[in-house]
Amino acid sequence: MDKHGSSSSADVEAPLLLPPPHPAAGDEPRRRRRPAAAVARALLAHHRSYLAVASGPAACAAVCALADLGADHADARNMLGVLAWVFLWWVTAAVPLAVASMAPLFLFPAFGVASADEVAKAYMGDVISLVLGSFILALAIEHYQIHRRLSLNITSLFCGDPVRPQLLLLGITGTTFFISMWIHNTACTVMMMPVATGILQRLPRSDDAGGHEVRQFSRAVVLGVVYASAIGGMATLTGTGVNIILVGMWSSYFPDQEPITFSSWMSFALPMALIVFVALWVVLCLMYCSGNTGKALSAYLDRSHLRREINLLGPMAFAEKMVLAVFGIMMATLLFIIPSGKNEGEKLMDWNKCRKLQWDIILLLGAGFAIANGFKSSGLTDILSEKLIFLKGAPTVVIVPVACIVSGIITEFTSDDSTTTLVLPLFAELAKSINVHPALLMVSGAIGAQLSYLLPTGSPSNVVGFSTGHITIKDLVVTGLPLKDQ
Repeated sequence: MDKHGSSSSADVEAPLLLPPPHPAAGDEPRRRRRPAAAVARALLAHHRSYLAVASGPAACAAVCALADLGADHADARNMLGVLAWVFLWWVTAAVPLAVASMAPLFLFPAFGVASADEVAKAYMGDVISLVLGSFILALAIEHYQIHRRLSLNITSLFCGDPVRPQLLLLGITGTTFFISMWIHNTACTVMMMPVATGILQRLPRSDDAGGHEVRQFSRAVVLGVVYASAIGGMATLTGTGVNIILVGMWSSYFPDQEPITFSSWMSFALPMALIVFVALWVVLCLMYCSGNTGKALSAYLDRSHLRREINLLGPMAFAEKMVLAVFGIMMATLLFIIPSGKNEGEKLMDWNKCRKLQWDIILLLGAGFAIANGFKSSGLTDILSEKLIFLKGAPTVVIVPVACIVSGIITEFTSDDSTTTLVLPLFAELAKSINVHPALLMVSGAIGAQLSYLLPTGSPSNVVGFSTGHITIKDLVVTGLPLKDQ
């Protein structure tokens, strides 16, 4: 500024914030139309997902408005509406499985079915802790690459010299079956599928000579891991979420009955699982192993080469031995206490290594227990008992297969855990109404729910196998039908 108070153009500073330019006369409508058009395009692009999300609350509103359960059963009607909401979100995958499984946490209190405290307790009981521990054990085995050592040893031990495809298939599926008895079948599939694909990486996926036999054997390996993990899980209470839900609901509905223990279930289920496993192996050998399969595989699976690779791995490190020891006693907590022996202060497992925990499965189990409690607290179980009284007098030899068939059909379209959560309360009340032992219907329903062999949607294990690219839905259907008819 000069002495006369006037300022030169060089001395004038630009304002820090310039006012927005005034739009021209024709620009304002265009500026308003653009966001609306973008929103419309986004809605059209994702209309299916939005419809799936809306289907849940819409079904709930329809049930609450139209279902007539009597003036004294408002809570039961609300429970039925909430169940429709959660079930549709599960089936349509409108939201992630974990999110849908947490819906009871806010829906039950909002609709007066149960308090928030009561619902929250269902998500972290002793059964949930058992599943969580099995997942952590599986992650530890994967973290220390024990599955790679396992794949090499299985292949070397069972491939034969010359290669015997049936024997190798028995080794892979038998190992999967045994491991799935002690950890959750989904965790077993996640752990064993890299073992299977590690073996298959040695095999070409081209159309060269013998390519058809190699591709068929690859299908058999992937299908064998998927089905063997499901079958092995049937044998023990820890092997699958279905059995865990069964135990929880049994103790909830029939506290005066003798509890289902680990030994009592295993004495019943292990022989059945072994029979189904043998049937699986026979089906895979007949459908996917021909007389030329061994010759086609012999060029890629050489026992001496496999043994050299095992030697290159060296002896088992301290961490690997400790992980296997902890796995043998099924105490995942020790993994966070025992040092790894690699770095100072490092433990076998820490929480950062648990980032891949399958929280969606854990929350799904919690939702199952919450829904079972909601059936009782809302009075819906009493209503179902009254409605099903017409089945009284039907022979048990008819009712039990029907229970297994009903759950076996439903489980193909939603997860086996979800199916169990939905049908077991129904079967519990049915047993009361027709005066049969509840174990007949509830155990039959639980077993039927585990026979999800035909579609990827039936089980997370099916999804894991399907994602490898070695199998198709047709492979699942063709192989699963004979097993499902056992």
